[in-house]
Amino acid sequence: MTAPAHPVVFRPVIARLQAAGHEVHVTARDYAQTLPLLQRMRISHTVIGRHGGASRLRKVAALASRSSRMVAYGRARGFDLAVAHGSNDLPLAARALRIPEVNAFDYEWATKQHQIGCRLAHRVLTPDAIPPERLRRYGAGPEKLRQYPGLKEEYYLSDFEPDPAVLDALGVDRERVLVVVRPPPDVSLYHRRANKLFPAVLDAVGRREDVHAVVVPRTELQRTTVRALRFPSLIVPDGAVDAQSLIALADLVVSAGGTMNREAVALGTPVYTTYGGRLGGVDEQLIREGRLRPLTDPRALELVKRSGARADRVRRDPRLLAELMLEAAA
Repeated sequence: MTAPAHPVVFRPVIARLQAAGHEVHVTARDYAQTLPLLQRMRISHTVIGRHGGASRLRKVAALASRSSRMVAYGRARGFDLAVAHGSNDLPLAARALRIPEVNAFDYEWATKQHQIGCRLAHRVLTPDAIPPERLRRYGAGPEKLRQYPGLKEEYYLSDFEPDPAVLDALGVDRERVLVVVRPPPDVSLYHRRANKLFPAVLDAVGRREDVHAVVVPRTELQRTTVRALRFPSLIVPDGAVDAQSLIALADLVVSAGGTMNREAVALGTPVYTTYGGRLGGVDEQLIREGRLRPLTDPRALELVKRSGARADRVRRDPRLLAELMLEAAA
């Protein structure tokens, strides 16, 4: 587990693997809300290393350190299979230990990551919205690639029902328009371009008396920066929150990332993307279908209370993901 999305992605998969009698060990790096989310979900885990920050040199050093520690961790336990979502630590360690590894992801343009992860993996697992020809450049041909229908969020949110208590805990005024805002992934190598639209979005929603905008930061620096704006309508949580309940109960989501966009789609909440990088196949498909709206001007935001029925949710069985992962160990 290397990012906050991973605990929620793997929670139902782990449960199904354990129910089938498999023994599952979880490792995690200290980054953003990854560890607090693992703790909140009561997923037992071993912490190995932390994020290297924005510097490429520090990223490489952190990767080398974590990978070597992962090798030592794995050598003592005799694993049969390794699985990660968008991690390079595990492919490197698994190759060193000669363990089959499943490399899962849903954004194909993190090229440096995939040049390592896909080439070392025994199986590559992605949504079928990503054209297979885009993955051949990473060594993920037909013999290695497995694709699943729909969004990964439709699998791990299949049993999810929102908890309204999250609104009270944050002091949200239910009479106001509730907007959930996710900042851009500042420290990601695939998102080096400055996202000038995000500050404009904060300015647009942060001063309105009929809006409460909950900003879900990725890092402590983002938390401090947003709070320093002192916009009266912004709410910045102190730590990890039940973001899925927030999204499900919100009137609107505006996100510069990927996972929160797709969670909103899966939960039937209107969502705008301010992502400044190259769009992947999943987002391209969602935009074509009208389920995700690109935002170029904050004045285009439809800041209104939702009423009536919400969009139908698609719920998919996480057992399929578990079975596709287990294929690699066969």
